[in-house]
Amino acid sequence: MSYTLVWIALIVAILDWFAVAAQSKRLEYFAKPGVMVALLLWMWQIGAFSGPLLWFALGLAFSMAGDIFLMLPRERFIAGLVSFLIAHLAYIAGFNLTPPPLNLPVAILAVIVGLTWLRLYRAIASGLERSGQASLKIPVMVYSLVIGVMLLSALATLAGETWEPGAALLVSAGAMLFFISDSALAWNKFVKPLRNGRLIVIVTYHIGQILIALGAASHYG
Repeated sequence: MSYTLVWIALIVAILDWFAVAAQSKRLEYFAKPGVMVALLLWMWQIGAFSGPLLWFALGLAFSMAGDIFLMLPRERFIAGLVSFLIAHLAYIAGFNLTPPPLNLPVAILAVIVGLTWLRLYRAIASGLERSGQASLKIPVMVYSLVIGVMLLSALATLAGETWEPGAALLVSAGAMLFFISDSALAWNKFVKPLRNGRLIVIVTYHIGQILIALGAASHYG
């Protein structure tokens, strides 16, 4: 399996991090979707979007659509939210092609993820009310629930016997970084600005996506 396109995706991601730090919109318009393009080309190279890898290719494709909606001169927040929602649903499907194990480790993980989600959502909902955007509470709640399920689905691969440990570790780390990225974005946007918030969001997002792609390809490729 060749990893050339993965390295290209990482290089383009670093260019995008520089663009965000330097506030270079022109470079960002090229680099941000460029990362997903490179990963999609890699998925096509190793599996031609067939079988279980199709779900992860869909996740990358809808993530790219979300990237574009959120970086437009006039941001399309709801369109971006829906695109990423579909991406997470695709990842959930990919992680659960084999039913997750019903055991104590998964139950513990479910409690941890659930409590973390609840605490974050309460803070974000309060921020939405303070900023006069209470109408977004339900869409944000639905989205945050879905990404919580996505994270739990990835972590559950660590507790079963279907996924090899290396692949399970990659997708779990990737899903956790994706969760952190979305949480930081929402916190930065609706609760209070984070220092270097946009940079934190984009770095964790890109590394998370790359790790999910690597883990999925390792398991299904």
